Order: sequence, then structure tokens, then C-alpha cells
Amino acid sequence: MLLTTGQAAEELGCAITTLRRLVRAGVLPGLSRRGVRVMIPLDTVQALRERRHAPLRQLQTPEVAVLRVDTAQPAPEPDRDWLGFASSLTPQDLLKALRGWWRCDAASVAAGGVLPVTLSGYVVAVLTGLERWEKNTEGRHAFPDARLAGYVTDLTSPQTVITSSLDSDRRLAELLLGSRLASHSGGAIAYVTANTTG
Repeated sequence: MLLTTGQAAEELGCAITTLRRLVRAGVLPGLSRRGVRVMIPLDTVQALRERRHAPLRQLQTPEVAVLRVDTAQPAPEPDRDWLGFASSLTPQDLLKALRGWWRCDAASVAAGGVLPVTLSGYVVAVLTGLERWEKNTEGRHAFPDARLAGYVTDLTSPQTVITSSLDSDRRLAELLLGSRLASHSGGAIAYVTANTTG
């Protein structure tokens, strides 16, 4: 059974624009078209609805920052071609697209030890190596030593690509990728409570 994006969004209890970000990012399998309409298999929608919530209590920190991004867009910047997330980007382009420049409390981001990247409320990438940061003239921060621990290519299974050889990075990527992680912020960076005993 195939659903329109409107029907799928209703099933998930989200806005159509929220669902369209996942479609454009290339993380939903089995899509087809009927004229101009994108059709989504019911089992894909059910898998999204049943995704587990991020097990933040397993992190060794009381708070973790969350980077909330949109679908990858061309970036008019000399050091990167893209800004945002798409499963089709190379790991190198994806890292450049995600490691800055954000308005944030850089010390708080670093203290969390991990930066889950969410698209429409799902963790699609995980960054680590946040100990050092830079600040530009606009008050935005970047993390030049950040590592891409892994990213999602299919959100429903989920299917992931682990891109770091460090055991600690691999564990964080396997723990968080593909999970649901709600966060609220007026900007790109949100802060969520993780392990209250950490």
C-alpha cells in the first residue's frame, strides 16, 4: 500500500514539510511517483513511527547538544560545497556541511562529547571530536577537529555507515543513529537532558 506525503505525515503526526525533508535527504526507501506526487510505502511509514527514542541515559553526560539541520543545500562558502544533510553526500562533504558555523555555547557542545545531528527529529549523523572550536566575526562557532562517526543511508531499517575507526566513536554512532530525538530551539543547536546521574 502506498501513501501520499500528506497521508504519511498524518500517520506520523507531523507536518508535510517535516516529512518532505526526509524524502529530499534520500533516507526513505521504496519511493515512487504518481504524476507530481511522491508515494511512500506504508511499511516505511510504520517503521518511522516505531523507531526507538535515542537512549540518552546511556551517555556519560548530564546534557548533550543536538544539531538540527535541513536537507543539504549548496553553500556559498570557500571551505565547503554544502550545508545540511543528504545521504548522497560523501563523508568528507557531509563532515564539512555539519561541523559549523553555528550560534551556540561551544563549551557546552564540547562538554557533551557528542553532537547528534537530527533531520525532522531523527538522528541522521553523529559528530565527535568537539574539544576545539573557532569563533567567527558573526559570533558563530565551528569545530575544525570534528569527526563524522557515522551517518544514515536508510532511516527505516536503519542502515548506517560507520566512518570512524575509533571504538568510542563507533559505539556512539551505533547507539544513536536512526533513533528519534526530539529537541526544541530557536536556532540550529538545541540542548537536551541526557544522563541525569552523569
